[in-house]
Amino acid sequence: MTGAELIALTPLWLLGGTAVLILLGIAVKRSHAWSCALAILGSLASFIAAFRLSASAPVPVGVLLVADKYSLFFTSLLAAGGMFVMLLGYGYLKSYDGDREEFYPLVLLAVLGAAVLASSTHFVSLFLGLEILSVALYSLVSYPMEKKEAVEAGVKYLILASATAAVLLFGMALIYTATGAMEFKGVAEGLAGAGGMTPLILLGFSLMIVGIGFKLAVVPFHMWTPDVYQGSPPPVAALISTVSKGGVFAFLFRFFTIIPIGRHPSLVLLFALISGGSMFAGNLLALRQTRLKRILAYSSIAHLGYLLVAFIAGGETGVEAAAFYLVAYFIMMTAAFGVISVLSGPEHDADELDEYRGLFWRRPALAVVLTGALLSLAGIPLTAGFLAKFYVVTAGIGRALWALVIILVVNSTIGLYYYLRIIVAMYKRVEEDEAGGSLRPASAVSLASGLALLVLVMLTIWFGVSPSGLIELVRFAAAALTGPGVP
Repeated sequence: MTGAELIALTPLWLLGGTAVLILLGIAVKRSHAWSCALAILGSLASFIAAFRLSASAPVPVGVLLVADKYSLFFTSLLAAGGMFVMLLGYGYLKSYDGDREEFYPLVLLAVLGAAVLASSTHFVSLFLGLEILSVALYSLVSYPMEKKEAVEAGVKYLILASATAAVLLFGMALIYTATGAMEFKGVAEGLAGAGGMTPLILLGFSLMIVGIGFKLAVVPFHMWTPDVYQGSPPPVAALISTVSKGGVFAFLFRFFTIIPIGRHPSLVLLFALISGGSMFAGNLLALRQTRLKRILAYSSIAHLGYLLVAFIAGGETGVEAAAFYLVAYFIMMTAAFGVISVLSGPEHDADELDEYRGLFWRRPALAVVLTGALLSLAGIPLTAGFLAKFYVVTAGIGRALWALVIILVVNSTIGLYYYLRIIVAMYKRVEEDEAGGSLRPASAVSLASGLALLVLVMLTIWFGVSPSGLIELVRFAAAALTGPGVP
């Protein structure tokens, strides 16, 4: 490995090195505050390094990874997502009786795995990134081990991720058998040499899509997703819904740009069915839920369906739309789970809809933050979510994906109901005895959590009103993946 390659991997070294440093510190002396501060500094350094290195990109790192503007953009996004999760996790774990320090290296490792996915150009690095991400998430989901729900969710996630790995590996093995290559470019060349989709290659791609579908929790691979969200601590649910999905989606776009999906109608049809099914299932199933984490879980399934419209559209516009949407999605989902984190404690998660009745009259700042996140998720104008959906619709119309665009618009309308139901409950005046005893004494919001929520709600409005800077960044990232000379 050359010096240039080592420098290109600086964001990844910083994430992994910080995790190791915190573990060594824990062996000497436990300190919740110092572990969190060190983890935040490591993530911030990785975020800054990714931006600084974009000037010298692209730099191939052997055949396994590449540090181009696309991967560095997603690495910075994932590092920022991890930072917000750790800030929220600090407030959530302050009153936790067990060991709290290990939470932070696990979050860093999850971000590292997702960043490896975004940089992967080879099946080996793809599988390595997935396993780093998955193993960290197993532990994080069941972190409060004294809670039955958390342990159950961790076991379910373990089974789900194990099945995903097996199916994905089998698919990669079939593609390797047919093409003789594991590097993405080599697979594309082998596919061209084979004259198109042979039955073996089609089966291999289908199995890979099944594995990816489980990771993204899209229909019909979403079965245990609401249970996992339900049992996870709220900051971990935020991590699963953002960092985990973002890393896999970044890989998906790179892989099917090198191997253009538009040339294979069978794959386009398969993704279109998954997209439409995810939009309908996610929104319709969310209508009957009364627990916020389950509502957000089904909402995330629908939003991944929206994102797949941009993926199917492809090209530079599709990549731009997906990158912008993912930034907005990270912000609004983290903000929504952040409010749940602040209102929750290690013994009880503030999850029932009844607990949010009259929230504005008790905790106005938190109600405003959650309102902003929900309005953005619903795609209301002047929020980042509105522009994100508009971008995706534009990409879909540009490729004449009329059926998917209509389904997206219809489902956005359906989604308004359950988002507005939560908002109406928050602003409704209720007496304490009417709330069935669900109103608990207000606890102070930690400085870390308060700062995170403030920044998130400001970004939701800022990117909805003045998105030009972010649009320029996503265009640079898209051009690195789809520009002239890129296979």
